[in-house]
Amino acid sequence: MAIIAFIGLGNMGSGMCANLAKAGHEVRAFDLSAEAVKRAEGAGARGAKSAAEAVSGADAIVTMLPAGKHVRAVYEGEIFDAAQPGTVIMDCSTIDVATARSVGEAAAAKGFLFVDAPVSGGVAAADAGTLTFMVGGPEAAFAKAEPFLSNMGKAVIHAGDAGTGQAAKICNNMLLGITMIGTCEAFALADRLGLDQQRFFDIASKASGQSWSMTSYCPVPGPVETSPANRGYTPGFATAMMLKDLKLAMDAAATSGASTPLGAQAEALYALFDNMGGGSSDFSAIYKLLQGSWNTE
Repeated sequence: MAIIAFIGLGNMGSGMCANLAKAGHEVRAFDLSAEAVKRAEGAGARGAKSAAEAVSGADAIVTMLPAGKHVRAVYEGEIFDAAQPGTVIMDCSTIDVATARSVGEAAAAKGFLFVDAPVSGGVAAADAGTLTFMVGGPEAAFAKAEPFLSNMGKAVIHAGDAGTGQAAKICNNMLLGITMIGTCEAFALADRLGLDQQRFFDIASKASGQSWSMTSYCPVPGPVETSPANRGYTPGFATAMMLKDLKLAMDAAATSGASTPLGAQAEALYALFDNMGGGSSDFSAIYKLLQGSWNTE
């Protein structure tokens, strides 16, 4: 088993850290929140007083941070100076492609094996160890990172060179945001037309309208027992996080010259929902906005 430093113990990171400890690794956990560190200790990790302390002498490093500026700051300010060359480093944050590539290049220049490895699956999958990892980086770095990522997920997929993990994540989540809105619109229209929602689900889930947003994450109460719609739209994957990913996708589209009209519309609609107080609800709760029942109960 290995010594692993885990930096960033938020809603996603806490479950991921716990699964590494459960797999038998010695995990050193650090977060700016002392309470988060205590939770990690309760799940089998050992708390560290700083990121530098956590990574010193570690065989592997995992970071799960809010945004590109945080990733750059912790790597340039602590990790690169304190970690030993040859260490495999996995940044599982969802950040902009440019920062991922820049940090990856700096890591390689200093002798580290670095991959950008953002995740899909949400809090439930992080806790259950069933995440999907989209990994960018050299083949040698991916080979070293894969066993550790497999302790936290059900699928670990090499997307290509540095930054391609982030590219895959933002493209995937743009698609998810778009298909969720379409699914919600269809259920809202079915309801207005007097079609029972369960019966519409039974039909559409076996017809050409089928999608993951419908069959695995149905945005209306009833048809899919495990969906957030059946627990008051408690996330899951919060609207604010979906909006963050859509903004990253739109920034990437602008930089690369890609045409993403539906992505732009999805970003605008989720921004409206966020401004109306939906930011902390699951992103599938946008159904209530489209149906006309948001904040009216």
